[in-house]
Amino acid sequence: MENVTLDEVDRGLLHALQVDGRASFSRIGEVLGVSDQRVARRYRRLRSSGMVRVVGVVDRQRLGHQSWAIRLRCTPDAGASIAEALGRRPDTFWVHLLSGGTEISCGAIQRLDQEREPLLLTKLARTNRVLAVSAHRTLHMFVGGRIGWAGLAALSAEQVAHLLAGRVHGPRDTAEAVTLGPGDDALLAELSRDGRTGYADLAAVTGWSESTVRRRVEQLCAAGALFFDMDVLPMLLDYQVEAQLWMSVPPADLDATGRALADHPEVAFAGATTGPTNLAASVVCRDDAAFYRYLTDSLGALPAIRHIETAPIIRTIKRAGAGLSS
Repeated sequence: MENVTLDEVDRGLLHALQVDGRASFSRIGEVLGVSDQRVARRYRRLRSSGMVRVVGVVDRQRLGHQSWAIRLRCTPDAGASIAEALGRRPDTFWVHLLSGGTEISCGAIQRLDQEREPLLLTKLARTNRVLAVSAHRTLHMFVGGRIGWAGLAALSAEQVAHLLAGRVHGPRDTAEAVTLGPGDDALLAELSRDGRTGYADLAAVTGWSESTVRRRVEQLCAAGALFFDMDVLPMLLDYQVEAQLWMSVPPADLDATGRALADHPEVAFAGATTGPTNLAASVVCRDDAAFYRYLTDSLGALPAIRHIETAPIIRTIKRAGAGLSS
């Protein structure tokens, strides 16, 4: 990957794409006070660096899916190869190699409610290079998905409001499931590869007309089944340390603690889970010193946390997006 240095326009563009991943270059240019041609050039430069992409993401809860947080301990020679194999699976949506390369953390979806055991766990049990596996349901997200990492913030509240005014988006925190129709799998698979794929290219993939594709994308967004996520490597913004945290919090304090984590700019993901540690988080810090200060100061100020376990992320194999087939 090429060495990329960001200026104010680049940072504004990244934040704008986090707010609305399919916003037109002309609309982003209006917000940033630059031409749409300049915005387009900057986006192509960032996209070609391999450090930035916009992905279409399905809201698994709205589709009636279950979300699982899985943690594996492997033999020293197997961690990287198993992590890469997990990253190729359509039912995983993030995969991290942890610690010294002997641990893997990943998120997986279980598509059908009647499948009481995730298919992924069945396959993992067949290899003797996996020494231990734990899997817990993710029950609620405080940060992640539709609520993006605060480290990208560069726009004013007025600029964000202008972008939000043109975005089609649906409800959160609803139990009503959305049913996909014929052609949706191909549409969503293409958007998971590039959330800014043009309507003409989406029409070619689905066999629909451009107007039908545009209407279906808007319908899925309005129903809350589809949103667009900004996938950016933290090192692009000079953040050198990523880590995963597992915390134990009394149930009565779980929601308040999770909401407090959502206010921490270091937190890229935070969710409530089942299991002995019921609050999981991914954090991004400038360096080890900043990570230490975060653990001792910010987390230390949350009195309900009874236990915490940390593991540095040494390599990310898959950061955002999952297929729909299982």
